[in-house]
Amino acid sequence: MTRARTTDPWSAGAVPGEEPLSDRSSSVPAVGTPDRDLHAFIAGLPKAELHVHHVGSASPRIVSELAARHPDSKVPTDPEALADYFTFTDFAHFIDVYLSVVDLIRTPEDVRLLTFEVARDLARQQVRYAELTITPFSSTRRGIDELGFMAAIEDARKAAEAEFGTVLRWCFDIPGEAGLESAEETARLATDDRIRPEGLVSFGLGGPEIGVPRPQFKPYFDRAIAAGLHSVPHAGETTGPQTVWDALTELRAERIGHGTSSAQDPALLAHLAEHRIPLEVCPTSNIATRAVRTLDEHPIREFVRSGVLVTINSDDPPMFGTDLNNEYAVAARLLDLDERGLADLAKNAVRASFLDAPGKSRIEAEIDTYTAAWLAP
Repeated sequence: MTRARTTDPWSAGAVPGEEPLSDRSSSVPAVGTPDRDLHAFIAGLPKAELHVHHVGSASPRIVSELAARHPDSKVPTDPEALADYFTFTDFAHFIDVYLSVVDLIRTPEDVRLLTFEVARDLARQQVRYAELTITPFSSTRRGIDELGFMAAIEDARKAAEAEFGTVLRWCFDIPGEAGLESAEETARLATDDRIRPEGLVSFGLGGPEIGVPRPQFKPYFDRAIAAGLHSVPHAGETTGPQTVWDALTELRAERIGHGTSSAQDPALLAHLAEHRIPLEVCPTSNIATRAVRTLDEHPIREFVRSGVLVTINSDDPPMFGTDLNNEYAVAARLLDLDERGLADLAKNAVRASFLDAPGKSRIEAEIDTYTAAWLAP
């Protein structure tokens, strides 16, 4: 896959000690970008992020540090070599690489470091609220004590909110490729009041879709929903629209992760629009994993034309050579958005989040204030 290097630095809101993500290699083919003023507007725009993975958000600096801690890993320790390592041939290859990075998280100290540094990257991009997708099974099955794991993510969450002002919440995610054993373990960790962390708000399902039908996970989603968690499975990323229907009817999805193939079914688009079921759209991810061939062919325009509530997200940003700011720039280009359109897109994510009403109102007001000040003569 050809890599292009971006040149516009995201200067607003920079966090000391972290290089601008847009200075790193990108897996996105060049498609044209908004002008620099719009880039600057995006960089300062308050945002919410609803579809971003815990391990998949590890920056090259953090991945290389973890790889150096665990030299038996095949993951490169050189941050520059990681650019080639994170070039994917297809979705299956992406999963293999992703799991090799998961294997670097072996102790509660690793978990705490990763979580806090992810929050640092989010804060740098003016992310006020994020629902971070965490796959605890991947860590507990590797021997990390479950209570130590929960304590680590909670300690990082509280420290990040105090230092950066970014509010984190958790989505516990079943790794579909690991089968029903992982579903049982994830449901137990998510519903046992003696274990579940304070920041947990939702229950998800990720990993490969091909050969991993959604209906088999219904009992586990039923348990999570009964325990007060929201249902947010991935669906329709690399399979057809029936997977999205299954997520809606069997798993009672309140939001859909990706939902890319929904554009193939007008009835499904109408259902999503009528019931205001948001799609967590991750454009660059879809190109990097070959779920969509080119950005110009991305179905986001069809989603918007059909009245579907669209949110913009980064998925596994360093692995895909992107960040949330870049995803907003991609969306601006694909949807022909100006500053007000981008502000509305940012508010979509806030409204689709599981943040409480006062928190939503606060961030929406901040978006409005920022936009008005930017556009003032």
